[in-house]
Amino acid sequence: MFFSFDGIDGVGKTTQMDLFCDWLRARGTIVVVCRDPGSTPLGERIREILLHSDSATPIGRRAEMLLYMAARAQLVDEVIRPALAAGKTIVSDRYLLANLVYQGYAGGLDVEAIRAVGAVATKGVRPDAVFLLDMAPASADTRLRRELDRMERQGAEYRERLRAGFLAEAERPEGQIRVIDADRSIDAVQAEIRQIAIVLLSARKK
Repeated sequence: MFFSFDGIDGVGKTTQMDLFCDWLRARGTIVVVCRDPGSTPLGERIREILLHSDSATPIGRRAEMLLYMAARAQLVDEVIRPALAAGKTIVSDRYLLANLVYQGYAGGLDVEAIRAVGAVATKGVRPDAVFLLDMAPASADTRLRRELDRMERQGAEYRERLRAGFLAEAERPEGQIRVIDADRSIDAVQAEIRQIAIVLLSARKK
């Protein structure tokens, strides 16, 4: 199976992913953890460009989107498809949804055009479930206790558009995106994630 985690920065993705992966392993599941962009040599180099470039290297929205797509294409070919073919479970920190929201809803590019490029980049590989950790940006901001990366430095209005975009995508009929209220205790959030996963994993075994 393929699970991904998404949401604005500060909602607790890393904490919840780590707990979820520990739980899966305790159930005897072979888990492959990845991050998008990243987890391949090419992806990590692109990640450095996207998130840690200085202001002397401007990156336009279309170029930004395409760089993310290039990293994702490599991730699918090198990590995700082989792992799924081997019967392993993938847990990814972000995936295509992030492009739709960051460069589309919040960044001003056409969302459907990004979706079409994403279909090519991923060869149609989609998560079985996306855990969208949702929280008001003002609350999430209080949890960010590190230096902000390039995407995080784009201001409060941008972050509000991000949240709205994530929630808009969650309304689509495919039903893969599960909105999780992240403004609760770590244990409460994790319990809901596991409950959703149990249903999906049980259905897969039938």
